[in-house]
Amino acid sequence: MTENKGLKKTLSPFMLWGLGVGYVISGMYFGWNLGLEKGGTGGMAIATLVIMVMYVTFTFSYAELACAIPKAGGVFDYANKAMGKNIGFIAGIAQIVEFILAPPAIAFAIGAYFNAFFPQVPILASAVSIYFVFTALNVYGVKAAASFEVIITIFAVGELLLFSGIAAPKFQMSNLTHHAFPNGWGGIFGAIPFAIWFFLGIEGIANVAEETKNPQRDISKGFGWAIFTLVILCILIFVTATGISGWETIVYKNGVSGETSDSPLPLALAKITGSNHLMYHLLITVGLFGLVASFHGLILAAGRSTYEMGRVHNIPAFLGKISPRFHTPANALIGNMIIGILALLSGKTSEIIIISVFGALTLYIIAMVSVIILRKKEPELHRPFRLRFYPAFPIISLLIATVSIVAMFIFNLSLGLIYFSILIITFLLYKFFKPVDR
Repeated sequence: MTENKGLKKTLSPFMLWGLGVGYVISGMYFGWNLGLEKGGTGGMAIATLVIMVMYVTFTFSYAELACAIPKAGGVFDYANKAMGKNIGFIAGIAQIVEFILAPPAIAFAIGAYFNAFFPQVPILASAVSIYFVFTALNVYGVKAAASFEVIITIFAVGELLLFSGIAAPKFQMSNLTHHAFPNGWGGIFGAIPFAIWFFLGIEGIANVAEETKNPQRDISKGFGWAIFTLVILCILIFVTATGISGWETIVYKNGVSGETSDSPLPLALAKITGSNHLMYHLLITVGLFGLVASFHGLILAAGRSTYEMGRVHNIPAFLGKISPRFHTPANALIGNMIIGILALLSGKTSEIIIISVFGALTLYIIAMVSVIILRKKEPELHRPFRLRFYPAFPIISLLIATVSIVAMFIFNLSLGLIYFSILIITFLLYKFFKPVDR
């Protein structure tokens, strides 16, 4: 068997930074603004600050696990070691749900961008086409895929900084504080999944650990640089976009009420430059890089997650085979693409995002419990990166993630039931059909 040996070690710390920021950066371009409808600037700001604390504490705690256990399965491998195969399986399925269901929502947004420039091309046709293109790129090779990711991530970061530079002189505090709590304090909880969308996916860095040149040293650097970059961008975008003319203008297409928009930054910039200005068209054009970066990066991470689950026969074993020609998890990538396209064709993008966030929060909870258990259970485990703020960081992250998933379940009961049904049904299938260990 060559599954574990076949993944090429080609990734550097800079590439890991590009992947980490790239997985997440589409959240700066769309989706987060829908949280303003739930909580206003006040509710969304509080939710975002709390979630920011969760991600900072989570990221460094998760880096300890990723450096100590540099495996493609990420949380699946960590939970397996800490709590056994049953919890490991649940963690693996939660991770797959997150990574497979986030890309369809992003693909739809990319299709909408193309449709704005080429109205004759249907949104779904573009979205399905890019699934084939970027799955093929990932099948071809991780170094080519990661290099492409870094390049488009740099463009996307540059564009966000440019937007902030144009918007900052027009900022008014009165716009930021106007109608700050339209739904009272309860709006904070309603805004949680959209605050998470700002950072969703950074944990994917761990899934390329087996393809990193020196995972024990470089993974922590990639996590640290990525979360620092994302926190700065999140604050800049939130403050400048809402401070131009109030939160309603970047939530609703007509600027007042009614149909919501997935294009908050173009709506904000149009208030400054108009919709025919060069800078406006530049933002829309280059904004596509942010969407592509996250779409492509999450496909890469999802491929590794599914591959590892298939490799140990927790899901159909053919998904755990690598391509003898390209040394990439081709079967897993293609399988994920098929599920992603089916989800895309459902047309339920906002619902898909929320189910993806349920998966992410499950991952965070199990991962933080794993950090604590492994510190007690295996104190001698080699930890090249050792978390300095233990146990505070994993406990803080665990508490925020637990409150968040309970709040999300209350505010999204039907979607929560769908998500937990997926976990229960796949777990029962696993128990019935899992081969006996030899």
